[in-house]
Amino acid sequence: MNGLRAVRSLTTLPVVTLGGDAVALVRDTVFDTSARRIASFTLSGPALLSGPLSRDLPWPAVHCLGRRAVMIRDAGALFALSSEARRDAARGRVLGAQVVTDDGDPLGTVLDVLVEGGTSGRIAAFRLAAHRHLVHASRHHRHQVYLPGGEALRITGRTLVVPARVTAYVTDDLPGFVARVDALHGRAGGGVP
Repeated sequence: MNGLRAVRSLTTLPVVTLGGDAVALVRDTVFDTSARRIASFTLSGPALLSGPLSRDLPWPAVHCLGRRAVMIRDAGALFALSSEARRDAARGRVLGAQVVTDDGDPLGTVLDVLVEGGTSGRIAAFRLAAHRHLVHASRHHRHQVYLPGGEALRITGRTLVVPARVTAYVTDDLPGFVARVDALHGRAGGGVP
């Protein structure tokens, strides 16, 4: 896998040109759920207390998603999205969405999304607050699990629908999750289904 990044950790990540200028901070990450990857970033100004910018950063304009910055070729990569594109982007917010299988079983609530870094931006996994139907635990202890994000998924309103078969890959530790998926596909260091 190409450097997994938790989407919540991307907030306030600097957006830097290849010339070394910090031009913005990441405010929010928007997903294209049908393509199962990052669609764009909403932005705020480069100073810590700056307000939101009217321009966004579409994923195709990203040179590389690194550990310390989102790299772009130059400031021309930022542009104002149309109102239609902003409306579509609002549908791509998955944090807090309820997750159910295509059999109708509740799986939990999305706490975070893990994406591949570099030039991929692909959704690798979801970190869920597991529903008691998925993990039997104390009522006072909310169990967190990882669920593959590469399977076919649909989002309707604030509900994410995944195939029921992905529950076979659910685990509560990330290294175990990656090993389980890699073993299934007979590879080492491969991607998540």
